[in-house]
Amino acid sequence: MKTKLLSLVSGAVLMVSVAGAQTRNAVIDNMVKEATENSQLKPMAHELLDVIGPRLVGTPQMKIAHDWAVSKFNSWGVSASNQKYGEWRGWERGVTHIDMISPRLKTLEGMQLAWSPGAKKNIIAETIILPLVTDSNAFKAWLPNVKGKLVLISQNQVTGRPDYNWEEFATPESLKKMKEERAAVAADWANRMRNTGLNAKNLALALEKAGAAGLLASNWSAGFGVNKIFGANTTKIPTIDLSLEDYGLVYRLTQSGNTPKLDIKSESKELGVVPTFNTIAELKGSEKPNEYIILSAHFDSWDGGSGATDNGTGTIVMMEAMRLLKKFYPNPKRTILVGLWGSEEQGLNGSRAFVEDNPEIVKNMQALFNQDNGTGRVVNISGQGFKRAQEFIPKWLAYVPQDIRRHITTSFPGSPGGGGSDFASFVAAGAPGFSISSLGWSYGNYTWHTNRDTYDKIVFDDVQGNAILTAILAYAASEDPERFTNEKMTLPANPRTGEPGKWPTPVSPNRKGGL
Repeated sequence: MKTKLLSLVSGAVLMVSVAGAQTRNAVIDNMVKEATENSQLKPMAHELLDVIGPRLVGTPQMKIAHDWAVSKFNSWGVSASNQKYGEWRGWERGVTHIDMISPRLKTLEGMQLAWSPGAKKNIIAETIILPLVTDSNAFKAWLPNVKGKLVLISQNQVTGRPDYNWEEFATPESLKKMKEERAAVAADWANRMRNTGLNAKNLALALEKAGAAGLLASNWSAGFGVNKIFGANTTKIPTIDLSLEDYGLVYRLTQSGNTPKLDIKSESKELGVVPTFNTIAELKGSEKPNEYIILSAHFDSWDGGSGATDNGTGTIVMMEAMRLLKKFYPNPKRTILVGLWGSEEQGLNGSRAFVEDNPEIVKNMQALFNQDNGTGRVVNISGQGFKRAQEFIPKWLAYVPQDIRRHITTSFPGSPGGGGSDFASFVAAGAPGFSISSLGWSYGNYTWHTNRDTYDKIVFDDVQGNAILTAILAYAASEDPERFTNEKMTLPANPRTGEPGKWPTPVSPNRKGGL
């Protein structure tokens, strides 16, 4: 009798196991099929990047994007809301148009920097180069020369060709000569800056106070036709970034005494103090609703381009993954959240605020998966210094189709990320936040914070694979009967100081920025 009963129990367990596997495979197969045959990535990318555009914190486009995401989640039957965590200086970009009108006519490529003050009317002015002075007193004596002028505040580049182009075509002698000349020019410019006695921000304010009409900069990104576009330091006059090519033209003309005159239209609006948000979407857990998996991406961007690979791609990956989960896994065992964070670019502010405001969620996290380094397929996942990561991440990855999984290397236990993207906000709090890190596709030079970070740079085949990967990792982490344990590794000693390594600590967000 006991033998028969044991046999029945074993059979029941086997049936449950097989049924579970079939359900598991069906969910995964259905998500993969939907993601490949009915992907929403391209429509979402068009709506977010082409129609709404860049998402600089404090701008109307940022709020429009938050509302768009909530509407999109709701259309899939996913509960979502915008959660306010702070305030920021409100600003709206206007028209930037730049013409050189002397010594010849040419329309120049450039744009005002983020949060640059606008000008009520066109600025028509000659240019002047920041000089090499002996010391800060000599600089103060020179300052009256800037009155009514456009001041060039960036070094002129020796070459507009990236190094890979030189390395492919130049003779060794020519390459060596170019690098030596470039180093000399950089050293000269560093001396010009140093001898003013001012840092970049205070220099801009000093030039503004002395009556400069505007500042001209060029932050080349070491690639053909690409500049980094960050924020202005001026408070009353415009700061304009010119392309390397046009900045070099204006610089050389100024240097040779053929002083150019520019006609600049530079508009922007100050909008006072505006709220800042995170967009949070939720699939409530059916068995363990107070344990959490978070799909993480920052929503904001700089506004030189449209924020496509930083971080439009991460955003649409998490949204598409949630769409797949809602459709084929609507009742997860654990609660699955999507966090689209605000103001990551100014210091992980949205995610740091979420960590600070939601200690119970952070304490009960099963895993967070964050994507934020461009459009390429995921190739690396680190254990972030958690002792038992090696027991969990490979187990979850085993659910992922081989054609996606084969590209991914893992490193355990890894080291805890201290910054760089939003997963670090959670790691600092001792919660298992994992960066799913992708191939570069020239990210650093060509799209990261640049004027070329636009829809056309997205590699949708790779992004589609990332969405499938993320959805399956969330599913596997939700189904896992074990809870991830947050035990930390003992960090190795600092090789320079010999002192024990320290786990990063939580940092409070800036909840009142740009004011």
